[in-house]
Amino acid sequence: MAKVCQVTGRKRMKGNNVAHSKLRTKRDFSLNLKTKRFWSEEEQRFITLKVSCKGMRIIEKNGLDATIREAKKKGLVNLV
Repeated sequence: MAKVCQVTGRKRMKGNNVAHSKLRTKRDFSLNLKTKRFWSEEEQRFITLKVSCKGMRIIEKNGLDATIREAKKKGLVNLV
């Protein structure tokens, strides 16, 4: 699976390293992705997601089940 957050849909970005002499070389800005297991009260099972730390904060705020419903509508999560 690609380096994409399953909650927010964020991806890695491309950019430049800029030296003191203003010489630019390409680089990647990676996400802070973690593979984390969450307990779903609705389904009574663990759900494993690849989420960024911002995605974990969204799950804490809105709840796991509501967040997964929103991510399914956006097409980010495909759980059974």
